Amino acid sequence: MNLTPSPRLSGIRYEIRGELAHRARALEAEGRRIIRLNIGNPGLYGFRTPAHLREAVERHLGESEAYCHEQGLMEAREAVAEQARARGIAEVSPERVFIGNGVSELIDLALRALLDFGDEVLVPSPDYPLWTAAVGLNGGRAVHYPCRPENAFLPDPEEVERLVSPRTRALVLIQPNNPTGAVYPRELLAALVAIARRHRLVLMSDEIYDGLLFDGASFVPAASLAPDLVTVSLGGLSKVHRACGYRVGWLVLGGPEALARDYDRALDLLAALRLCSNVPAQWAVAPALRGPDTASALTAPGGRLYASRQAVLEAVEKSAFLELVRPMGALYAFPRVRSERFADFDDHAFALRLLEEEGVLLVPGTSFNFPRKDHFRITLLPEAETLREVFARIEALLVRMAGERSTSRRAALV
Repeated sequence: MNLTPSPRLSGIRYEIRGELAHRARALEAEGRRIIRLNIGNPGLYGFRTPAHLREAVERHLGESEAYCHEQGLMEAREAVAEQARARGIAEVSPERVFIGNGVSELIDLALRALLDFGDEVLVPSPDYPLWTAAVGLNGGRAVHYPCRPENAFLPDPEEVERLVSPRTRALVLIQPNNPTGAVYPRELLAALVAIARRHRLVLMSDEIYDGLLFDGASFVPAASLAPDLVTVSLGGLSKVHRACGYRVGWLVLGGPEALARDYDRALDLLAALRLCSNVPAQWAVAPALRGPDTASALTAPGGRLYASRQAVLEAVEKSAFLELVRPMGALYAFPRVRSERFADFDDHAFALRLLEEEGVLLVPGTSFNFPRKDHFRITLLPEAETLREVFARIEALLVRMAGERSTSRRAALV
C-alpha cells in the first residue's frame, strides 16, 4: 500500500529544520563538528532561563498535575493582561488571553478560527515561514507583501494596500522582524493599521522578540494603535526570557468585544479541543512579566548579544562580497551576497557548500518566502568569537567560488 501524504502539505516549507539540518545531523554522526546558526534557540548557546522562572516552575510542580482551564492558568493570563493594558491595548481582561504551547501553536489556532477555504492573508516577505505554512494548512492563501532591503526591510503601505482583495481576512505583522531584524516605527505601524481599518481586516502581530532591541530602537505594540479593530497580539517566553523548551506563548485578543465575540468563541473552542497547554511552565509567566528585565542588558553595549551583533557588522564591513541592513531587533542577521560579484548566486547551493566544506549550517534567504536568492539568515546567539570564525569561513568559500567563476570564464574564452 502506498500511503500518500495529505495534499495540504504540498508546497509547505520549513527549511529551518529541513534538508540542510538533516544533512548536518548526518555529518555530525560521521564525527564532523558543525557550527549551527540555523535556529534561534538560546539554550543551545549557553543562555539560561532566568533563575526566578525556573524556581517558580519547581515550586508549583505539585499544582501542575491536572488539566487547567483551556485558556491557561488564571495567574498567567492576569499577568499577560496587565502587560497588555500597560502597553495601551484597550479592553484586555484575562478572559481575552489564551496561553498556548508556544506562539507556533497559537498562530495555527488564530488562523484556524478565522479562515475559510480560499481566504487570503497578507504576510510579509521575508516572513517567519510558519506563518505562510499555517495559512496554507488552514485552507487559506498567503499573499506576500514585499519588505525590500533597499527600504531597510520595511514594507511600503501603498504596496500592501494594493494587494488587498475581497477575500483578504487578515494582515500579519512580524516585528521586531525575523529574519531581518527590522523594527517598525510608529508612523509605519499607524499606516498599516489604517489599511486594516479601511478593509476591516484582523490585525495579527507576531511580537515574540518585543524585548530584544538594539541601538535605542523602540518597540510599539501594533494593537495599541488599533483600539477599534479586532487584533491578535502574540508573545511568549521563548526568546526574551530564553525559555524555548518551556513552550509557553500567549495570544491577546484586542478590540471591541462586540466585534470579536464570535472569533473569541471560536478560539475558545479550539483551545478546549486540545484540552490545555503545558501546565508546569505556565507558572513562569507571571514572574517573567512582573519580575526584573533580564534582556535589555544583553542587547546594550557590553552585553553578549550586542557583542555578537557587532562582530557580524564588522565582518560584513570587511567582506569583499557581503552587505547587510543593520538589524535593530530580534536575534538574527540577514546578509546579502552582492550581485555584482555573483550575478547568478543561488542561496541554497551556497548554504549546502558552506555546510559540506566549512561545517557551518545557516538558512537560505528563500526559505523565508523571499523571492531573491542572494540572502541568508544567521542567528546572533553564538559568542562573538564564534561568529568571527564563521564569517572567515564564509569569506573563504566565497573567495573559492569567485575563483571558480573566473576559471570558468577563462576556459570559455579559449
